[in-house]
Amino acid sequence: MILVETPEINIDQLAEAVRGGTTIVDVREPGEFTAGHVPGAVLIPMGQLPGRMGELHRGAPVYVVCASGNRSATMTGFLRSAGFDAYSVAGGTSGWARSGRPVVDGYAPRA
Repeated sequence: MILVETPEINIDQLAEAVRGGTTIVDVREPGEFTAGHVPGAVLIPMGQLPGRMGELHRGAPVYVVCASGNRSATMTGFLRSAGFDAYSVAGGTSGWARSGRPVVDGYAPRA
């Protein structure tokens, strides 16, 4: 078994990425996503990500977020093993909300 490094970014680094318009993938389930997500995040539930990797741009960083950072770490490792420049968001959407940053309810249009 090959272990792939799972790099993490913090909430402040994610805020910079959001301002830059980078790809943010939320790997939670739809109900979790609609309850509140990082602005600009695209919903691709963890179980669907392997079949939807073609929707992601391999030439740009991908920031992966979940509720607290566990699922995103797993899926970041998966994406990195597939050749993506992926980063897990430590603290997840919960940490984002606790930091006082805006959370969007409902579904955002897909990019």
